[in-house]
Amino acid sequence: MPDHRPALTSQTALLLATAPLMWAGNAVVGRLVHSMVAPVALNFLRWVIAFALLAPLAWRVLRPGSSLWPHWRRYCLLGLLGIGSYNALQYMALQTSSPLNVTLVGSGTPIWMLLLGRLLFGVPVSGRQLAGALASVAGVLLVLSRGSWQELLALRLVPGDLYMVLATLAWALYSWLLVRTDQPAGLRADWAGFLLAQMVFGLMWSGAFAGVEWSLGMRRFEWSWPLAAALAFIAIGPALLAYRCWGLGVQRAGPVVGGFFINLTPLFAALLSAAFLGELPRPYHALAFVLIVGGIVVSSRRS
Repeated sequence: MPDHRPALTSQTALLLATAPLMWAGNAVVGRLVHSMVAPVALNFLRWVIAFALLAPLAWRVLRPGSSLWPHWRRYCLLGLLGIGSYNALQYMALQTSSPLNVTLVGSGTPIWMLLLGRLLFGVPVSGRQLAGALASVAGVLLVLSRGSWQELLALRLVPGDLYMVLATLAWALYSWLLVRTDQPAGLRADWAGFLLAQMVFGLMWSGAFAGVEWSLGMRRFEWSWPLAAALAFIAIGPALLAYRCWGLGVQRAGPVVGGFFINLTPLFAALLSAAFLGELPRPYHALAFVLIVGGIVVSSRRS
């Protein structure tokens, strides 16, 4: 049977690799500032800054007669999954997990991509894709077990690991919705408008979640110039640049191929963690990474 998957060009590969590099930096920076600001508040502040930076380029999408409002339900859901939930859950995970662990757990994205594609959109799963996804999941289980299968059987997981699993599920659904629902004609060629349309509702969700966090007594906020620099970075790099590259790359190559590129994030996170946090990888991290890379190789091969 011929393989009808989109061809992966070097330009598309570069787009899909740029996003994991930015997200690895996001995990490291999120860990660096976890004692300065509450996690959900950090997510909200990040997107407030990103919105302020992007609005001058795409303010027309907010006008009453724009193509955004007839499709507001779609953008409300995209904003919930990609902006309101994913990053907040990741920052919550970084309260108890290291950037390397968080990004390795996030490497379970391919299996969620395949499952959701099959269950919600009827997209068939090939044997190669399934084998690659299982290899990636084995790597994730190795991280969750901290290298001890007895610990995994006892289900002794830190809260950060569970938060990251939920974040990964939200991101997989977000990625499918990017390509499996019709994009309004007015926003089809306007990447800034498309992202800003998601931010409008994403800010509402993240603001509401931050309010809940505040009401529960988690009001940690220590203003400093390092925190300001961190906010600037995560708003420009992991938010605007990464979301632009990811959206364009997924639209070209599809969410399944893109899902396997997320597995590059642990490699970047390991390098950045060693450089900035002194958190050197352990032997089980290396074995997990071998399994994850093996999953990429197997799944990306065309028949």
